[in-house]
Amino acid sequence: MGKPKHPRALSDKEAQAVAKNLRVSPQKLNLVAALIRGKKVGTALSDLEFSRKRIAVDVRKCVMSAVANAENNHGLDVDQLVVKEAYVGKNLLMRRMHARARGRSGPIQKPFSQITVVVREAEEQEAPKKAKGGNKGNKPAAKKGAA
Repeated sequence: MGKPKHPRALSDKEAQAVAKNLRVSPQKLNLVAALIRGKKVGTALSDLEFSRKRIAVDVRKCVMSAVANAENNHGLDVDQLVVKEAYVGKNLLMRRMHARARGRSGPIQKPFSQITVVVREAEEQEAPKKAKGGNKGNKPAAKKGAA
């Protein structure tokens, strides 16, 4: 007799994970999220593993959680997963005061943010075909009368 089941927001070939309350500004987190957008999951995880950004550890956990959700909850193939979306949002904003000269104070803002990672199972595609013709490595002909 309860409420009807909420319809699923994602398609059947997608899974997501959300990491909340990350102690970093959304702007800095978005730099790390831009590294993984559109990449295969294995490549994205290795990029995050060797990134020098402190928050990359938490983003990597979120990607791994999305992969685990895809495998365990939706039965998707882990080897075919691609990071479809990685978007960042604002969260809390702690306000602090910094003591300044002559008894005054200056505001300090300590932002929190969250990241949502959506992974999608990519379809098997043929290898891209090479374009016919082209330059084939030859140098362009020299102009006449320019000597």
